[in-house]
Amino acid sequence: MNFFLETLIGGLLAGTLYSLVAIGFVLIYKASGVFNFAQGAMLLFAALTFVSLHEQGLPFALALALTVLVMIVGALLIERLVLRPLVNRSQITLFMATLGLSFIIEGLAQGLMGAQVRALDLGIEDVPLFVGELMISQFDLVASGVSALLVAVLALLFNKTRIGVALRAVADDTRAALSLGINLNRIWQIVWAVAGMVGLVAGLLWGARQGVQFSLSLVVLKALPVLIIGGFTSIGGAIVGGLIVGAAENLAEAYIGPLIGGGITPWFAYFLALIFLYIRPAGLFGDRAIERV
Repeated sequence: MNFFLETLIGGLLAGTLYSLVAIGFVLIYKASGVFNFAQGAMLLFAALTFVSLHEQGLPFALALALTVLVMIVGALLIERLVLRPLVNRSQITLFMATLGLSFIIEGLAQGLMGAQVRALDLGIEDVPLFVGELMISQFDLVASGVSALLVAVLALLFNKTRIGVALRAVADDTRAALSLGINLNRIWQIVWAVAGMVGLVAGLLWGARQGVQFSLSLVVLKALPVLIIGGFTSIGGAIVGGLIVGAAENLAEAYIGPLIGGGITPWFAYFLALIFLYIRPAGLFGDRAIERV
């Protein structure tokens, strides 16, 4: 029983890291209806910027503050140079724009900061903690706490502020929001900046876990099943989807893996997402499409 609980808890805690990546997608999708393929590149760029500044001898807090500034400026440039000229274009056009943007960001990161793998030490040791008879990873516990704090801040921002009300209005009906005087460009700037901050947090945690390297941008691929399961339009759904994926992966690897020779972790989340597409295409908390004929 202890092994089952340790495996389950470890999977749930690891799933919060998947949720962090998925939240960045949800924010932009809610505001513009666009699947932002550049989120992984933003995550990588944020982590590389921080570790490069820190390696130059800057204190942790100053390097973090400058990275935040870089991500905000980057978000404003993306909105002005990429999104604004493509207003009222089809979703596939905007998706292709973010796809191209991801390669531009990765190329810019490589040109400015190099392609070598960097170690990132956040001062969080990945050592086991014992809660009764259960063994829990200290890193996963801290990462889940940071994720919970970030989600709480986002919930307050989007549910208790005028910016949040404007964002929900844009997400519900863009034309109606524009008719009420809501500045769509300003909303996009804010959302991309917040998505950049989420990418920074996710990049630091993932970079500390597996090193800051260009394969870090591929973390976005694991966010896809999280979004399919939780729903593309719900921050809460991203959290729940991440927990489901993390727990299911751990349990499947522990109990099904030995029966078929292992190697379940890379594909099991996609198998789970495929099942959800059959039984609940909009995800657990996503908005169902309603067509009137």
